[in-house]
Amino acid sequence: MKIPPYLKKGDLIGITCSSSKMDQQAAEYAAGVISSWGFQVHLGITVGTSFHNFSAPDELRLEELQDMLDDPDIKAIIFGRGGYGMVCILDDLDFKKFRKHPKWICGYSDITALHTHIQHQYGIPTIHSMMCSGIKPETVDNEYVDSLRQALKGTSYRYTTAAHDLNRTGKVTGKLIGGNLSLLANLSGTESQPDTKGKILVLEDIGEYRYNVDRMMYNLKRAGWLEELAGLVVGSFTEGKETETPFGQTEYEIIRNMVQDYDYPVCFGFPVGHTHENYALKLGLPHELHVTARQAKLFQRDI
Repeated sequence: MKIPPYLKKGDLIGITCSSSKMDQQAAEYAAGVISSWGFQVHLGITVGTSFHNFSAPDELRLEELQDMLDDPDIKAIIFGRGGYGMVCILDDLDFKKFRKHPKWICGYSDITALHTHIQHQYGIPTIHSMMCSGIKPETVDNEYVDSLRQALKGTSYRYTTAAHDLNRTGKVTGKLIGGNLSLLANLSGTESQPDTKGKILVLEDIGEYRYNVDRMMYNLKRAGWLEELAGLVVGSFTEGKETETPFGQTEYEIIRNMVQDYDYPVCFGFPVGHTHENYALKLGLPHELHVTARQAKLFQRDI
């Protein structure tokens, strides 16, 4: 495992929109906040542009992300927003220079595809975190935005969340992987599908029909994602949808039922996902998950 260097004052961070488009003014606000943390910021040319649902055509999004991966002066990349588009360019990215000189990749949602591919193929940690779209006047001072700043600096974290009725107790250690359920299911059967044995898996999603959450969880189960996990952390499932006939289970009940045959600890309601409550998580690094009747804790383990 090759851990990217943590950032120091004056280091340069690149901001790119490798998926959907982002408003220029919103990106500039986020860039100003990141600059106030003591870093320099480079806004890419895909910020503030539009090409249908994307920020730019595949070729331009690919070129800019490749340049940022290769540029030795850029010490971290924070994505503008998610949406859709990373999988369109993923197979054309060249990671040769990145593998020799890794840097922190920061984002979530659609960026799950990049996180998972990098960890499976190269064993390099990345940061599942708030993106520029989440750094707004109403969130700028909260602990979740600050958790990204702390993660970039190399601060270890110890997150605690309230107990949930569906939790399953236990204490385990393992490398943290995962992210957006839709993207993980989409990666099943590809060269980006990770080995989940002994890992702590994180799941979250937004705007999905509940029957489709069930179908995607069956995908993970049948593809071998769930059987030999060390533990499971379930974040927010927001803006869930129903067909004319309700599915009959919530997203959390669907997941609980899907893993009921296994005995590893499960934490529901962890503050990660498509809400303001979205802690930065260092995927690919060892963590400890401790779920009790009173609370659940997720700690980054020192290595």
